[in-house]
Amino acid sequence: MKTALTELTGVRHPIVQTGMGWVAGPRLVSATANAGALGILASATMTVDQLRAAVREVKSRTTAPFGVNLRADAGDARDRVRVIIDEGVRVASFALAPSKELIAELKDAGVVVVPSIGARRHAEKVAAWGADAVIVQGGEGGGHTGEVATTVLLPQVVDAVDIPVIAAGGFYDGRGLVAALAYGAAGVAMGTRFLLTSDSTVPDAVKARYLAASVKDVTVTTRVDGLPHRMLRTELVADLERSGRVASLTRAVRHAAAFRKISGMGWRQMARDGLAMRHGKDLTWSQVLLAANTPMMLRSAMVDGRPEAGVMASGQVTGLIDDLPSCAELVERVMREADKTMSHLPAVGFSPSDN
Repeated sequence: MKTALTELTGVRHPIVQTGMGWVAGPRLVSATANAGALGILASATMTVDQLRAAVREVKSRTTAPFGVNLRADAGDARDRVRVIIDEGVRVASFALAPSKELIAELKDAGVVVVPSIGARRHAEKVAAWGADAVIVQGGEGGGHTGEVATTVLLPQVVDAVDIPVIAAGGFYDGRGLVAALAYGAAGVAMGTRFLLTSDSTVPDAVKARYLAASVKDVTVTTRVDGLPHRMLRTELVADLERSGRVASLTRAVRHAAAFRKISGMGWRQMARDGLAMRHGKDLTWSQVLLAANTPMMLRSAMVDGRPEAGVMASGQVTGLIDDLPSCAELVERVMREADKTMSHLPAVGFSPSDN
């Protein structure tokens, strides 16, 4: 299936595996790439040196195109961009809108720039700055999310920009891909569905918690880092909702110190990143401090296998997923379902000749 996404990135299928922190490592990304979809390596939880090593590991596992996701507001964003350029990575994906200068630097080096956005005005801004495509995440998506559903946000953005739009939030199968294409998207991006594959390094006990969840077991809370965050409803989340301001800030300070040790970042750099985050999102300093919760609490579940001590970011589609295929099996299934869905459209009265 050829779309503007496949032509832009060089992949065979219009499917993107999103850059999930602690989840989208070399094994998952290379398996996705070998399956013909676009794998995105998550770099926010890596040092610059670890990122370079991870990129090289992906390249040792596949010759297919892949991407790297990074935070545009990170103090070392330009160093990470240099890794992407030096290593010949095909796509740079951003969790926040990159500056015009970063976009220009990447595009001059032949890198495809694809920011993730959650509002039409953000898509219009990055398109005007030269972004090659955008990933549009509706409120159904896991992790940090907005309030507007994909079915409302997606057509808004498609109508507003002239670059390819990739739909995210609520996608897990071939029917969803066809629906996104009908809205005018060039493909879909999926996070939770790729997390729940046999190629994902998330511990089996954690995957089992996801598979056992229903749609009603997914909630949105601001108590992890001060921003709306979609995740599984667990006892820990309930405790966070009940905890007071002092307990929340104490936990955040402890997690900030732990993340500083793992990431190799100094307090000064963390403060600079916090300042950039505060200005970019109009957060209070208390919310900036709470943001230290996110990487460490995700790590507890996604790496350490301790869901009782961590948080489990999740899209609403978790309640519809009940198996752990390989990435190759998943991509093949999605494309097969998409073909079947499109072939059945004439049977329900739709035909291009009806126009």
